Amino acid sequence: MQRIHFHKFHGAGNDFILLSHTASSEAPDEETIRNMCRRHFGVGADGLIILQASSVADFEMKYYNADGREGSMCGNGGRCAALYAYEQGMCSEEMSFMAFDGLHRAKIINSGDKPLVTLQMSNVTRIHNGGDHFFIDTGSPHYVAFKQNIETIDMDKEARPLRHHYRKGGTNVNFIEKKGAHYHIRTFERGVEQETLACGTGITAAAIAVAETHSPGTSTIPVKAKGGTLEVSLTKSGGSYENIWLKGPAVNVFEGTIKFI
Repeated sequence: MQRIHFHKFHGAGNDFILLSHTASSEAPDEETIRNMCRRHFGVGADGLIILQASSVADFEMKYYNADGREGSMCGNGGRCAALYAYEQGMCSEEMSFMAFDGLHRAKIINSGDKPLVTLQMSNVTRIHNGGDHFFIDTGSPHYVAFKQNIETIDMDKEARPLRHHYRKGGTNVNFIEKKGAHYHIRTFERGVEQETLACGTGITAAAIAVAETHSPGTSTIPVKAKGGTLEVSLTKSGGSYENIWLKGPAVNVFEGTIKFI
């Protein structure tokens, strides 16, 4: 019988299982991760994150998709990992950590009842303007298209084919629409293989697409997902973007122990 102690966090509805890995513990295998992330039958999550020691930062973040496979960078996962590490006494309110795409900095803005976490994303240099869409790598690959009435879109019908066939290896798919002061977004995530309530790297990609078309220079762009609103600040430098910060809420939902027989 295997017992695993975990914490459950979410960032704007994008939810994760958090584990701390030590030299004496064994990381879950692919099947165990998949079972833990299964909704209704496991803990239920969009992904699982393992924090482990790092020689160059406060910790290292390993991210696994709900399908059990190791994934690329996860923005909301990184913000949740930062809050988890802070609450576990692994770092101060300002920290650095290694992830799939390199070194990141993060800051706990409010450690009270409603924590806000801001995460520095990697600089973005890979931007493809396809005319009716953008393809942007924000640590994870993202297809971004401006649409109308995105709330009526059948994501399974319109996004799933793009997810698998737009490029070799697949991509995440985002549809965005301006409504009032906010840009609204819906995201179909690879690895989860369905729409999620929010996606940090997707929201970052959407903000860059907005900046490419509407907001040159230094910008702060609010993007509203189904699970909540996040804010992206960034600076355009030539054809690239730097000083990119993703800010929004992170919540420690509960902790527990799951056993597998």
